[in-house]
Amino acid sequence: MGSVIKKRRKKMSKQKHRKLLKRTRWQRKH
Repeated sequence: MGSVIKKRRKKMSKQKHRKLLKRTRWQRKH
């Protein structure tokens, strides 16, 4: 069960990173 939580954590961090990238790209345009 511990490994499943680790995998889920990795997915969450990836999504957070993607959101950050989108935000920085938006700031650069405007």
